[in-house]
Amino acid sequence: MEIAVRLLRAGESLALKKTLVIVLVAVAIAAVVVFRRKAEAPAIVFSKVTRETIASTLSTNGKVEPIQFVDVRVETSGLVRRVLVKLGDTVRVGQTIAQLSQPGLGDDLQAAEARVAQARVALETLKGGGRSSEQAEIESELNRLKGQRASAQLNLDSLQRLQKANAATLFDVESARANVKDLDVQIQGLEARRGAIVGRGDIDAAQARLNEAEANLGLIKTHSGESTISTPLAGVVYDLPVRQGAYLRPGDAVASVGKLDPVRVRVYVDEPELGRVEPGESVRITWDALPGREWTGKVERKPMEVVPLGSRQVGEVLCTIDNPGRELTPGTNVNAFILTKVAHDVLSIPKSTLRRDNGVGVYLLQPDNKVKWKAVMTGVSDALRIEVTDGLTENDQVAQPSDQPLKDGIPVRPINQ
Repeated sequence: MEIAVRLLRAGESLALKKTLVIVLVAVAIAAVVVFRRKAEAPAIVFSKVTRETIASTLSTNGKVEPIQFVDVRVETSGLVRRVLVKLGDTVRVGQTIAQLSQPGLGDDLQAAEARVAQARVALETLKGGGRSSEQAEIESELNRLKGQRASAQLNLDSLQRLQKANAATLFDVESARANVKDLDVQIQGLEARRGAIVGRGDIDAAQARLNEAEANLGLIKTHSGESTISTPLAGVVYDLPVRQGAYLRPGDAVASVGKLDPVRVRVYVDEPELGRVEPGESVRITWDALPGREWTGKVERKPMEVVPLGSRQVGEVLCTIDNPGRELTPGTNVNAFILTKVAHDVLSIPKSTLRRDNGVGVYLLQPDNKVKWKAVMTGVSDALRIEVTDGLTENDQVAQPSDQPLKDGIPVRPINQ
């Protein structure tokens, strides 16, 4: 029994020793692998310095607005009876945009016309000597008195003949003569009364009343004309806030009409970038709503001041953009790309290869597959590449960014891009 126990213990000791040996061997292998990996040069991607044309573009956003436009507004209140145009319609000068309904305006017009007619008749009556009834009364009385006067004159003549024949007395003659004179006085009084019916002041006052009535009629007709709203500018209806049945007050907007080819784009340029912008530079416009389309134009005017735009401080650069299809409508938010500078046939590298470890530079691949820090000077850049004005030559290879930290003089395994 004791012999069996000793044999068992000896077997366990041997197994333990084998396990320990295996573990030690595995650790040694792992150490060798790690050492070899540390000793192996890192693989780095390199890009060549090449010659090409680089266009420096300033990318930002902007808003479309018409260069020439007018806001059509109402001058009198009323209900919108009809809207005669649609959004996007092309209209001519004087074309009717909408019609207003003004309650009571028709009755006012008829009343004003009646007052004008009445004033005109009154003036003509006065110019003709007065009211016809009064004139007729005076004329009738004059005719009666003239008839009596004729009879009285005949009677006087007869008595005068009889007096010469001693057939009538002097008293009878004088009485007849006095009767004739009395009738002459009455006739003269009526004729004076007839002439005094209409004075110059009466005619002037009647003329003033007619002028006032005609002016009031003209004002009502003007308001009647204003109930038809028309545009003073030819162009495109790009805003139409009015709706049929709406009640409008004086000054309310009916429509906005503008010329949409070309259009103006107000481009918002951040303050640090304003120095790159000059009038006449080319501008390209895109609109997310119409992908694949673009519009071109020129910088028209630089801003005179910097204004806040959200969290940005921007200058509003005005650009004139061709819009032959009139797809760009006022108020549209667009993307703007201003071509600020073009460099032809210049040395360039990917912008990603530039580093700022010790100034601005790159890690340049040496013939012995080591890297060397090289300071460079740069110029024009676009979205991906940048001009190198000093420090590199054509076909030099510069390191792209990697997970491996680079230092001046370390060996690398270059991978050409």
